[in-house]
Amino acid sequence: MRYLFFLLLLWSTAAQSQLKSYIMGAKGDTLNRVDANGKKQGPWVIKVPDLRGERGYEEEGVFKNDVKEGVWRRYSVQGDLIGMESYKFGYKHGKAAYFNYQGELEREESWRAIDPQNPYDTVPVFDVNDPTKIVRFEIVKVEPNSYKHGTWRFYDPRTGRIEDTEEWVMNKPKEKEIAVVAADDMAPIDPAKAEADEEKKKVAKEKAKPKEVLEFEKKNSGKKKIKYRTGSTGG
Repeated sequence: MRYLFFLLLLWSTAAQSQLKSYIMGAKGDTLNRVDANGKKQGPWVIKVPDLRGERGYEEEGVFKNDVKEGVWRRYSVQGDLIGMESYKFGYKHGKAAYFNYQGELEREESWRAIDPQNPYDTVPVFDVNDPTKIVRFEIVKVEPNSYKHGTWRFYDPRTGRIEDTEEWVMNKPKEKEIAVVAADDMAPIDPAKAEADEEKKKVAKEKAKPKEVLEFEKKNSGKKKIKYRTGSTGG
């Protein structure tokens, strides 16, 4: 046991010697590590002071090769969770949520990060005469950054009710009309619903016929086609 403890201590000392700087956490772990190449690595705690009337806060998360990666949590100075963000390539990516100082949800965001090593994206090109129709896809170069992408929801913190919703596609508001049409076109056909719709159309059509016509058709259903005069005098 002593031998194992000695090996762990030796490994920890060797690992720390390869770091340019770090601080010791409350549990004895190393935080805010900077490696020999000057890059942030591993778990970090960042303190942001009050600035221009804005309250200060603390961030906790992981750096990988000098950029934020994974889930980062934001806390008030009092230690209350006020935000959760996801990062990729050092940019916001995926879901983010923000809370007031009572712990009540205020808004949810959705982001998309662009890889700096592959700054390209495939975008659809719509028909100018039919904005619901995609005519082709094009590959375009995109500036590496975080882009609003997906559904954003804004809540009433007291009731938890959604007050507003926004749809974004690469920092541009999504056309709701196009989204609805595209979703309907791509939706699978429900046989039961289709049959019910046809029955409704049939009933509506029957109701549009005069009572006399309905009685005549019922009386002569199944018989050979009957010729009758229409009263017209034309040829």
